[in-house]
Amino acid sequence: MLNNLILLAQTAHDVPAFLIIPFLLLIGLIASGPVLFGHFWEHNYKPIAITLGLTVLAYYLFALQNHHMPIHTFFEYLSFAVLLSSLYIAAGGIYININANATPLMNVAIVMVGAALANLVGTTGASLLLIRPFIRMNVHRIKPYQIIFFIFIVSNAGGLLTPLGDPPLFIGFLKGVPFFWTLQHLFFPWLLAIGLLSLIFFIIDSRNKETDFIPDPAVVARNNEKTEFYISGKRNLFWLAIIIGAIFLDPNVIEGLPHISYDGSRFSFLREVIQLAAAFFCYRFSSKTALAGNKFSFHPILEVVFLFFGIFFTMMPALQLSAAIASSPEYAGYITPNFLYWATGSLSGFLDNAPTYANFLSLGMAKFDMAQNSIIEVRQFATGTGVGGHTTVLLEAISLASVLFGAFTYIGNGPNFMVKAIAESAGIKMPSFFAYVFKYSIPFLLPALILIWYLVVHLRLF
Repeated sequence: MLNNLILLAQTAHDVPAFLIIPFLLLIGLIASGPVLFGHFWEHNYKPIAITLGLTVLAYYLFALQNHHMPIHTFFEYLSFAVLLSSLYIAAGGIYININANATPLMNVAIVMVGAALANLVGTTGASLLLIRPFIRMNVHRIKPYQIIFFIFIVSNAGGLLTPLGDPPLFIGFLKGVPFFWTLQHLFFPWLLAIGLLSLIFFIIDSRNKETDFIPDPAVVARNNEKTEFYISGKRNLFWLAIIIGAIFLDPNVIEGLPHISYDGSRFSFLREVIQLAAAFFCYRFSSKTALAGNKFSFHPILEVVFLFFGIFFTMMPALQLSAAIASSPEYAGYITPNFLYWATGSLSGFLDNAPTYANFLSLGMAKFDMAQNSIIEVRQFATGTGVGGHTTVLLEAISLASVLFGAFTYIGNGPNFMVKAIAESAGIKMPSFFAYVFKYSIPFLLPALILIWYLVVHLRLF
């Protein structure tokens, strides 16, 4: 993972401001390419993302002589890409069919089940397991807003309760936040977030009256008779458990694990080898019926892997410059729960929420002369031990914002783009980057985020 914010700030003075141009260019192309020049973008997004990422990487290595940041970013990207690819392959071999009428109430029930499941298999795992059956169930009335709310609830907000739920919380756990801290401190905010978003989804979905589709009367009669769930490819659940279990094999937490050392940091490779091996066996021995039923292809995961290669490396200067600003002395007095909620959230939506969490955790701890590279001090910061309990609310604000705001754009959290790619491969015309933000995030997600901030962070009612 990325080093702490203090180190970023110390080295940021060498980073020229113009170096954020490749990141802005890539985000602009992701936003406009599919709309303005779709054919060109579809055939050239891979070399574009790789070229922009390598351009920034080369500047760091040869112009700035900075090897620390690129090496940390490489291993962070490697873990990200391997985990998402492994989960995608494992879930692709599990065919779930929901034999039920796609009513607004049933849709809300599915996403709420997904929100709970996200805390056991992660937001990525839950999204990949449920998005295809969700689409199939709604095939006669599927609309982009249904996929968007799936992203809001299952791919992001759902994962607030355990470190397994979302990458930012897992980073916190690795650094020393107790495993059950999230369940203890974020349960009521989780209920509030899921409840608010599900209510909005139910209201909007209730207005979806599809009239062009005439269903098979026999299917309607069967669905009305009883609701059934059918799962094919159950053998992949074993490999899925191995992939998720391997997440805990971090050499920074478990002593004695093989690792790669660099400048005092330990980088895992055993975890990635196990996950890739499990993914290989998943695909090699997957049920052909399940793969065919899911219309499995590697295109969606390849799109995510290539685009996020560019995102991870082009956002290095943006992370460093933002860290330098946030950690400057004149901003020290602004380190409050309200500031951390909105600052963490704003960057989580556009710069990937996992490194943003790590940066603002460092910032919050630095105010109390604590360091995030000390597991003991991170645990004290999380529990308020020795600092009068004043730090717990800071971590609550950081955790809430990094997870919930990850849904604000397609690039805020890894599962978002994955779900978008799967939906598009199923023939659903998804909104562009800016349409996603202005048609869905701002009018529907932002009011919920404001209410959660006001009740949970500002008034401290939960």
